[in-house]
Amino acid sequence: MPIRLLLLADTHLPRRAKRLPDRVWTEIDRADVVVHAGDWVDESTLDALEARSRRLLACWGNNDGDGLRARLPEIARAEIDGVRLGVVHETGPAMGREKRADAAYPDLDLLVFGHSHIPWDTTTPGGLRLLNPGSPTDRRRQPDRTCMTLEIDAGIIRSVDLIRLPDPRVSEKDG
Repeated sequence: MPIRLLLLADTHLPRRAKRLPDRVWTEIDRADVVVHAGDWVDESTLDALEARSRRLLACWGNNDGDGLRARLPEIARAEIDGVRLGVVHETGPAMGREKRADAAYPDLDLLVFGHSHIPWDTTTPGGLRLLNPGSPTDRRRQPDRTCMTLEIDAGIIRSVDLIRLPDPRVSEKDG
């Protein structure tokens, strides 16, 4: 039976948006595991995800204060259906990321990260899958706000999907 993960990062609530998009809450309800790669900004978002998620795997980011840092690790790790997963906020510049990740995380199969707000999906020369879901609230230089879903089945990462979220200025019912 596949395990469904929702990948989030850089929610920045309430600075970048007042709330998470409805589609994100729908995906939280569908997910077996919610993964958040930091920059929550407020503890109430962590509280809401802890309450609503079946399982939450998360770390803190550079914009997270003492309260979030006290509750979350800098690097979160778990084994999910045979896949060794890590979650960290920052991995440094895009140039050289794969080489740095191979050196820093030789014990992982999948590393989820954030910080840039730019979706990323690559596999390093060492076989480490790197995923950045972007941001569901702040698109920065990207065309859309985003998150990702993926399925893990018997130790294999399957069906990684980038979800493009609606512009919050347009009613989600309209668009």
